[in-house]
Amino acid sequence: MSASVPIGVSLWPRAGAANDVTDVIDLARTARQLGLRSLWFGQKYDLDSLVLAATVAQAVDEIGVGTSVVPINPRHPLLVAGQAQTVQAASSGRFRLGLGLGATALEFEAFGIREDKPVLHLREYLTALRELIENGTADIDGERIRTRPALPTTVHGGQGIPLLVAAMGPQALRATGELADGVIPFLAGPRTLGEHIVPRLERARPEQPVRPLQIVAGVIAVVTDRPDEVRADATDQLAFYEKIPSYRTVLDREGVERAVDLALIGDEKYVADGLRRYIDAGATELFVTQTDLGGPEDQLNTWRLLADLSS
Repeated sequence: MSASVPIGVSLWPRAGAANDVTDVIDLARTARQLGLRSLWFGQKYDLDSLVLAATVAQAVDEIGVGTSVVPINPRHPLLVAGQAQTVQAASSGRFRLGLGLGATALEFEAFGIREDKPVLHLREYLTALRELIENGTADIDGERIRTRPALPTTVHGGQGIPLLVAAMGPQALRATGELADGVIPFLAGPRTLGEHIVPRLERARPEQPVRPLQIVAGVIAVVTDRPDEVRADATDQLAFYEKIPSYRTVLDREGVERAVDLALIGDEKYVADGLRRYIDAGATELFVTQTDLGGPEDQLNTWRLLADLSS
């Protein structure tokens, strides 16, 4: 695998942690010591990914931090602009903001909201967010987003944030190519990446983009000498994604039935060969998630391999 391709990992507190934040910081320090290049923080309903990214960046030097991903529907871009700039300043420029369109059914149950024009919302959101961060204000009167802040929105040291979107559908990819700096897809296998995501993004890019295109592919991987056992456990844990329409679509596009079919679970060669297929398909970077599926020893072995591959 090319040494120019950075590899990072997704972090989440270990089961039974007495303090979730200090546990993540401990994991982050281990990842940094091993030589991993970036740390990514998902957003559920408990830990706040943006606050966590800033906290980890202050505690652990010289490693990139990012969100994978912050759903846009429950959070107005004015709030996210302030949070994201704060993380960027706290990390001294090591932050990337990953955004997602969200899952309709989950968001309706949790927040009582339902976005019926997600791509229009994404377009207006990215436009507003970019202006709020880079210009220190915005004057947006769209159909889905309105913002005209009476006070400046600049956080000194907080500009220059790459915007990544977990876009996988054609219209969302077009909007992302035009308005963002790249994508951060998850469960989009090499075929989907190479034949669907990368070409659509490249066609949509402006002639003079703000930043080079970033394609940060999220991959499930575990180095283990118990592949059948770990895969059996992972099958049930990953089944959740199969019921979400956006993930179901990319699984079908990839030609697999179960989410676990895209997980790289096996020895070092098996995992390395699988990751190489994503690079060959056009990924400029990888973030590897669910590395704890086989337990702490397998997780550490996985991290060691990833650090070796990206060194």
